[in-house]
Amino acid sequence: MVSKSFRLVIKDKILSFNKTIRVDSDKSLSIRSFLIGSISQNISLVKNVLESEDVKSTILSCKKLGVKIKKVKSNSYKIYGKGLGSLSIKKGSELNFSNSGTLARLLIGILSTTPNIDIRVVGDHSLNKRNMKKLIDLTSKFGATFFPKNKNTFPLKMTSSLFPIGIKYNAGVSAQLKSAAILAGLNSYGDTIINEKTISRDHTENLLMNNSQVIKIKKGKKKVIRVHGKKYLKPFFTSISGDPSSAAFFVTLTLLNPNSSLKIRDVGLNPTRIGFYNILKKHNAKIKFLNVKKKNHEIRGDIVVKSSNIKPIKSLANMYPSTTDEYLLLFCIAGLTKGKSSFKGISDLSNKERSRAHEMKKILYQLGIKCKLTKDEMKISGKTLENITKKKIAVGNLGDHRIAMCAFILGILTKSKTNIKNFETVFTSSPSFLNIMKSLGAKFEIKKK
Repeated sequence: MVSKSFRLVIKDKILSFNKTIRVDSDKSLSIRSFLIGSISQNISLVKNVLESEDVKSTILSCKKLGVKIKKVKSNSYKIYGKGLGSLSIKKGSELNFSNSGTLARLLIGILSTTPNIDIRVVGDHSLNKRNMKKLIDLTSKFGATFFPKNKNTFPLKMTSSLFPIGIKYNAGVSAQLKSAAILAGLNSYGDTIINEKTISRDHTENLLMNNSQVIKIKKGKKKVIRVHGKKYLKPFFTSISGDPSSAAFFVTLTLLNPNSSLKIRDVGLNPTRIGFYNILKKHNAKIKFLNVKKKNHEIRGDIVVKSSNIKPIKSLANMYPSTTDEYLLLFCIAGLTKGKSSFKGISDLSNKERSRAHEMKKILYQLGIKCKLTKDEMKISGKTLENITKKKIAVGNLGDHRIAMCAFILGILTKSKTNIKNFETVFTSSPSFLNIMKSLGAKFEIKKK
């Protein structure tokens, strides 16, 4: 299911544009919809699904666990839910999460309290390098066991809890771990109580909101999520909005490309996902949200953006949770903005496909942009496009879709000789990325191996 490997070569600098586009649907919501639909009762309908590699991996995993999933028309699926505790798979079978950390964490959360699960879990080369200690520790509290002991990376053998009981959990910045706790709690006896001091993505909670008997949320100085275990999960019907993280790449391109404007239709504007946009607005970016509405507990609308003279960016540590996937783009913007920018609270960037902050530092350095990176902070001495003299970007086989897309953006803005290996990794989250770029006037060449 992985696309054939290819490298991408930038051929020329992009010209100005004035366009309206739609971006790929939200990956986080697509993955969560299939997983929650699988453990709900009866038939759930999900429209406008992102058909990326990560979502395809999710569908395959659900089917392997006995769930019937039927594509009814383009990007629309019926999920024939089996109900809580009813997923099943032959003992000793393997589940392959491919490149998807979201799928791995959320599905292991579900399986940790599902009866009679005894399987091997594995990912691709990139995912197998990620540290899963926090996930292992969390699901072990529900009674799941992992082998070999003291190993924190895939592949692993896991067995589910014999008698799962709800736990108390203090959530950090990771929405995936919080979601794993919620999903594990659904099939546990008693209540699972999650205390959240730092607000993170709430898509899982929103998808469960039509089940008031299952989840209660109390908001104050801290958010408290109470999950009532062993309850009936009703089916749901939803249409997924455009991914704000995918949109952010085209917003970045527009902001930095002279005399350009862009309208992006029907994008998710969940408050936990728009830290990137809020940071930029505070630093002189011309960004507006139009036609804003709430549907199925999620806020969505259009994004309108114009070329802007961005001020040097000062990002506070508490902005990280709502900007997790877009920090690399902020580094790109800072690199092409005259002056000194700084980004705090970024230590979690070292626990992705690889040290994303370190890799972005290397790319910016190739353009002659000075960066200073510590464990929790990145400082960037930015230049304007006109002052970029070094014009060569080479990116090796990183297996990281967001770094690959960032390198692409920097390449077409600076007219650099840009060569990005294994660009097919972009299809894990944004299968339409290259087609949209082509529609905006980007010139590039695909070199197949």
